Amino acid sequence: MAEIKRAHVFFEGRVQGVFFRAYTRKWAEELGLNGWVRNLPDGRVEAVFEGEKEKIEKIIEYCKTKHPYALVTKVDIEWEEPEGIRGFRIRW
Repeated sequence: MAEIKRAHVFFEGRVQGVFFRAYTRKWAEELGLNGWVRNLPDGRVEAVFEGEKEKIEKIIEYCKTKHPYALVTKVDIEWEEPEGIRGFRIRW
């Protein structure tokens, strides 16, 4: 079984008001990742992904390049200890 990793990610750019969270949840569910995503008051989007490192790297790349409406200009990633999150949800 693959080792579970956790990435705490902050996306900057045109990432609010473009269905960024909905696409992130869709891709996370397709990849079998756990975690959450939410908008921040400063215009960024914050996300936590738990799962295989390869899949986490894939969703971050999807968010940067595959989203049809967003324009990601900066991504900050902090690798943390997994907490055992189950499912993926949009936080408000």
